[in-house]
Amino acid sequence: MTDSQSPESGDPFAEIRPYSNSDAPTVLARLVRDAELADIIALWRLPWLTNAWPALSRQLGKLWLFLAARRLQTVEDLQNLIAPNLSKMIKKTSQFSVSGIEQLDLKHARLYLSNHRDIVMDPAYANYALHRAGARTLAIAIGDNLLSKPWVADLMRLNKSFIVKRNVSGPRALLAATKILSQFIRDSISQDRDPIWIAHREGRAKDGRDLTEPAVVKMLTLSRERGEPPDQVLSGLRIVPLTIAYELDPCDALKAAELAAGGAYVKSEFEDVASIARGITGEKGCVHLRFGDPLSPGLEVEAVVAELDRQMAAHYRLYQTNRWAWEWLHGQSAPETVSFDQGSIEEAAFRARYECVPAEHRNWFLAMYANPVDRRLELDAAGRGA
Repeated sequence: MTDSQSPESGDPFAEIRPYSNSDAPTVLARLVRDAELADIIALWRLPWLTNAWPALSRQLGKLWLFLAARRLQTVEDLQNLIAPNLSKMIKKTSQFSVSGIEQLDLKHARLYLSNHRDIVMDPAYANYALHRAGARTLAIAIGDNLLSKPWVADLMRLNKSFIVKRNVSGPRALLAATKILSQFIRDSISQDRDPIWIAHREGRAKDGRDLTEPAVVKMLTLSRERGEPPDQVLSGLRIVPLTIAYELDPCDALKAAELAAGGAYVKSEFEDVASIARGITGEKGCVHLRFGDPLSPGLEVEAVVAELDRQMAAHYRLYQTNRWAWEWLHGQSAPETVSFDQGSIEEAAFRARYECVPAEHRNWFLAMYANPVDRRLELDAAGRGA
């Protein structure tokens, strides 16, 4: 998206696209004036002062925002400010590794279709890997359900996020919003603007089974012109599967509670915010990001779904936490045909984590770690039967 594009110039993507450099001064000025954001900054940087002298900490939060905004003129300025902090946080909460990226041509924009375990950290790790490789950072899909506060929406769009509209009333309005989303993704890739990150399914795979929703792949084809075949659209997106594996999921107990309740589970008002905070700061052990093989051109929707599922099962790095969970759940040793990375977590620590989960949630807790093992076994069985 060029700086000259704006709602006034008839930009069809104005409501969903990331903010451009020309938008940045206005958005930053708005953020500096936001009292709630100042409180969040104060709590993050000065937690002890916030408890003792909240009024003073708020003023210092406002001052920090003001001084930071003076240094920021472009989207790149913001990302350069975030990068060192992201690096520190990653080194503090995980042992991060990457593979497959060296096989990719990173000069051109691509669509990275990723499995989805954590609201913020999945694309953050991908961005960090691309930044270290000297490549352009991603435009990241984010659901509008996470953008209820204006300052959150402003900050995310300033940091190259684009909006997936889910809270749309009526099938016609939903179809129109979905077409705009599809067109935005295709435009970004075809015009070689920014690479795109989007999950291969709506919402996180809380049960650990990384299965692609065909509706997501079909959405990508809605940008096609009259008479244009869907496979031609998909080929032009230069799709790369992206698979992330966490030795520990900081939100595992929260996900187990949700899975145990099934359809009766009702999220509290700020539950997504709590999940974001826990996902960012919680212990993760080892984290591995695997950039997959670019999809072959000419694949239909069903073939794209199948190949995404195959690569995600094959490339998912299994840790001892996955093995222990599978063995405790099934009451037997894991098959010798499956290999597990040693990781960094001791069995006693993982068992203590498991025992902190309410008894009625424990099988769900184990299943989310065990299911990637089952997905690998299913893939191996399919390979033998082929």
